[in-house]
Amino acid sequence: MSKTNFFNGHDYFIDEKIHFFKFANVYNIFNETGENIGAVRQTLSFGQKLLTLLIGKPALPFKLEIVNSEEEVQATISRGWTFFMSKIIVSDPDGNELASIQQKFKLFKPTFRILDNSGQLIAEIKGDWKAWAFQIKDGNENEIGTISKKWAGAMREIFTKADKYNVHIDPHYTESKHKVAILSAAITIDMVLKNQK
Repeated sequence: MSKTNFFNGHDYFIDEKIHFFKFANVYNIFNETGENIGAVRQTLSFGQKLLTLLIGKPALPFKLEIVNSEEEVQATISRGWTFFMSKIIVSDPDGNELASIQQKFKLFKPTFRILDNSGQLIAEIKGDWKAWAFQIKDGNENEIGTISKKWAGAMREIFTKADKYNVHIDPHYTESKHKVAILSAAITIDMVLKNQK
């Protein structure tokens, strides 16, 4: 699967892999037919693993890689050191910045604002973390996607546990240059939120 094809889909099903001694998170990504098309992985150095034990995750830098089924990096999401909020960067496989993410929290209702390199709003992900129901809207407040734990068909048979979720992008959304940033943010939202805890 090429870098372009990975982001051509409209439905992405995210499934967390649980490890007993877990320093880094790993999520498998499936398409609407149940095919495993890639994964999200958190890369940690030995030093970061030690710091995780000493001071926990919230202040630590992180780097998340979205890879396809051939282990080719499709996009990355990274954040530097922080003591509350900081800038999160979405980059292409060559390390070029595609967009940035600003976070706002109000109880269990986080908001992720996705901005292009000139600071213009591309999209906003807003919703209820506790209920795990999010809307994705473009800069004109039009809904272009959702993140939820509701799905039907073949995926209902594959995913039966509550920690699985679906990222859906409206098939009519045509801003392909922005879709990589929006999908990257949406696919990694659970991992980003868990790193704030």
